[in-house]
Amino acid sequence: MSEQNLRDNEQIYETKIGEVQIADEVVTIIAGLAATEVEGVVSLAGNITNDKVSKKGIKNLAKGVKVDVLQGSVSVEVSMLMKYGYSIPGVTQKVQDKVKTAIENMTGLQVTDVNVRVVGVEIEKSN
Repeated sequence: MSEQNLRDNEQIYETKIGEVQIADEVVTIIAGLAATEVEGVVSLAGNITNDKVSKKGIKNLAKGVKVDVLQGSVSVEVSMLMKYGYSIPGVTQKVQDKVKTAIENMTGLQVTDVNVRVVGVEIEKSN
């Protein structure tokens, strides 16, 4: 296996017929999808909403999310834009819980922390 593949992938476990690896980008996309599903989240920083993913492509969900995968554990940083009128502590707690649960359930990796940064609040424009 090349050195580049070792840096881009995290070995999860070995089976009788080989090893299973998950690219860091996959963990990033899982975190991005989970975060944008929480009510009160407009988008991730530099990102689009979950509704527009089919038009723009799944890779856009990686913007605004940073993951560090080391020896079976994950540290996540999420930067997001919120809707005006929602509780910042309430929404960010839901984002942390949803991201942690999604990554652990889908990958089997242990999430050590999910740090959330609110970079702005979107105020709905009236016509």
